[in-house]
Amino acid sequence: MRDPRLETLAKNLLHHSAKVQEKQVVKIEIRGEGIALAKELVKEAYAIGAYPFVEVLDMQLQRELLLGASKERSEIQKKWSEASKGDIHAMVVINGSNNDSETSDVPHEKLNIHRKIMKPVNDYITTSVNWVLLNYPTPAMAQNASMSLTAFEDFYFDVCTVDYQNMHKAFIPLQKLMDKTDRVRLVGPGTDLSFSIKDIPSVICAGENNIPDGEIFTAPVKDSVNGTITYNATSQYQGTKFDNVSFTFKDGKIVEATSSNTGKLNEILDMDEGARYIGEFAIGVNPYVLHPMNDILFDEKIAGSFHFTPGQAYTDADNGNRSVVHWDLVNIQRSEYGGGEIWFDDVLIRKDGLFVLEELQGLNPDALKGNK
Repeated sequence: MRDPRLETLAKNLLHHSAKVQEKQVVKIEIRGEGIALAKELVKEAYAIGAYPFVEVLDMQLQRELLLGASKERSEIQKKWSEASKGDIHAMVVINGSNNDSETSDVPHEKLNIHRKIMKPVNDYITTSVNWVLLNYPTPAMAQNASMSLTAFEDFYFDVCTVDYQNMHKAFIPLQKLMDKTDRVRLVGPGTDLSFSIKDIPSVICAGENNIPDGEIFTAPVKDSVNGTITYNATSQYQGTKFDNVSFTFKDGKIVEATSSNTGKLNEILDMDEGARYIGEFAIGVNPYVLHPMNDILFDEKIAGSFHFTPGQAYTDADNGNRSVVHWDLVNIQRSEYGGGEIWFDDVLIRKDGLFVLEELQGLNPDALKGNK
């Protein structure tokens, strides 16, 4: 029996997110589970008159391939990928992993070789193709969220089918404010951080590239970051979980980094020069995502949160930082997580996770839920 929620999601992904048109090529990539959604995507792509293609990746096989990674093999993969990338107009990536730690024992140097060689292909996809990335509800995701699979699926479809068009409208006053802001200050437990976002664009994310969505991002002026930040959401990167990540900055650079796994944390930050600088500052607003579930596509959208990201900057909010790393680390500022404040040019804009300026209150959870 077809799940009508999957049909609705597939329509949203191809029409609102990827903006697929007749005779365009759509690549659907499944990483683990997600066949049921891919079937709906194929049906809808054909209904549009587009040409769908599907690639299914088994994550255990991916681990084996990465364990033997070499410069020579990755160069061949890059060559094959570059040969086809120009044909792709839109791409939907479905993450359906049942083990987020599948690559945790792949040596750091193997991952680094592969990421560096494949980076130009990945950069092309993110800059030249209408792409969208989402996770598929699996038992592992439900377990991370401490929910039954049935309850998690209900939560998942609420989160993923929020009214993104109305969310976009509610973001516009915040975008205008950010675009004229110079100094930002973030304050909270273990956090007192200042930086500039002057002349760097802000970008609304309301269902175009990520599902679930609900953030607005920019980037700090690269050398302007000073102070200390402590993140209060568990984060997983390269198969390893990190708690209590704390950075101290001087003139933009992370000069001290500690966490529940300080050694591994600093290995990641030493992958290249740009990994110790920040490539993104973003504010999360999705009203249905309230607590961390060790899944960055959800966690970075948590209502009342922000993320402050070591590594690569996006080209549409570019501070010039380049890195193979892009790690969205999250801090939740709602009162049950210790509270916190965001200041723009000495004006308080959000306190304890709620926007206080009248023109921004449409982004608070009650308002956004009312738009669904």
